[in-house]
Amino acid sequence: MKGTILSLLAILWACTISLAVAGAQDQITFWTTEIEKDRLEVQRDIANEFTLNTGIVVRVIPVQENLLIARVTAAYAARSLPDVLLHPIEFTIGWAEAGVLDDRSATEVVNHLGKETFGVGPLNLARVPAGYAAVPVDGWGQLLVYRKDLFGEKGLPVPNRWDYILQAAKALHNPPLIWGFEAATDPGETYTQQVFEHFALSNGVRLTDKYGNVHLDTPEMVRTLEFYKTLTRFSPPGNLYWLHTRLDYISGRAAMIIWSPFILDELSGLRRDQPVIPDIIKGKSGFLARNTGFVTIIRGPKGAAQYGQINYLGITRDADKTSAKQWVDFLLNEGYLRWLGMAAEGKLPVRKGTRDAPKCFIDGWKELEFGVTTRARISEFYGTDVAKTIVAGVEGFDRWGFAEGKGALVSKIYGTKVIPKILKRFLNNEISAKDAARMMNEQVKALEER
Repeated sequence: MKGTILSLLAILWACTISLAVAGAQDQITFWTTEIEKDRLEVQRDIANEFTLNTGIVVRVIPVQENLLIARVTAAYAARSLPDVLLHPIEFTIGWAEAGVLDDRSATEVVNHLGKETFGVGPLNLARVPAGYAAVPVDGWGQLLVYRKDLFGEKGLPVPNRWDYILQAAKALHNPPLIWGFEAATDPGETYTQQVFEHFALSNGVRLTDKYGNVHLDTPEMVRTLEFYKTLTRFSPPGNLYWLHTRLDYISGRAAMIIWSPFILDELSGLRRDQPVIPDIIKGKSGFLARNTGFVTIIRGPKGAAQYGQINYLGITRDADKTSAKQWVDFLLNEGYLRWLGMAAEGKLPVRKGTRDAPKCFIDGWKELEFGVTTRARISEFYGTDVAKTIVAGVEGFDRWGFAEGKGALVSKIYGTKVIPKILKRFLNNEISAKDAARMMNEQVKALEER
């Protein structure tokens, strides 16, 4: 009897070990920078459903974005990278070039899902010779936010062109009651790079020429600098960054600002910690939201563009490629609307739909809820036209350098803030526009050579 029991225990132990090994083989790790508690819960719910469907366990590991580079560098050296890695566009091309990301696997996922189901801009930003460095999952397009009611009172056109923007800034500028246009001017903030780059792109300023050489010392750059300086004449003094512009707009003290769609939450009045002064003055909840217009694509003398920020799902060098591809595919199919719903106002669907339902994710996004204290559907609160305008910009998101294979250089530009620093010197009248363009060109070239 004792021998029988020992035999049964040995068999049970062997089975347990076998199951553990099998479980280890059917497990992947997903690093995410969406680390807020409620967003982690959503991601883990999606992972649990994926496990039920496939038998593959997904370990969702939160990583703070400011620690992402260090974590990835250490994991790469130890050959212990996660299977799938959520990250912003700033790192995509550089990590593909360094061998962190497996562009072959990402390209296979894109082709399987159908590259025609994605916005052209998000795909192009991740393009590499072999296809795509990573798979776009969500993003936001920078917006020019303006007071429709004040524009209507003055008979001003929609500020989607440089001349219309200046016309409105002059007409509505009445400090200290209201500033005509609040431009980003803080040299230590990424926000300044984002706003200035948007205007530079809108005038046809590219990071490189057709031969791949850094090419910022151009007449178009000089003209952009001069235009930007003119805009700052209608802005408050000091070093302005995202907090100043947002607060002044929801306080009714700015006629125009540049911001991301995340402002939809604050200006809607759905957050108790962010009082909307125009709503209080008018005694009408939602007054500012209903009287706010959004411009996605800004047109300059030599071009037109919308600055876009995209997040990507990268399959790494060390991944279980088959399981990782299944997880990315699931996130962009069955789990996609729940993913976007984590923060619908700032997570636009870069995948428009499926082959069979080409607009299903766009239509689904319009019905998602946003807000913190109170929640409401985007299309219901802002109207279907606004929702269409915001999501339509995904198709043409633009950025310096990524499509030209200069992602690693862009990371250095953003890391050093070389452009905002030179811009600030120009705005302070320390150097001319021509000198500023030349210095930007020289210092970016020096970064490339490091």
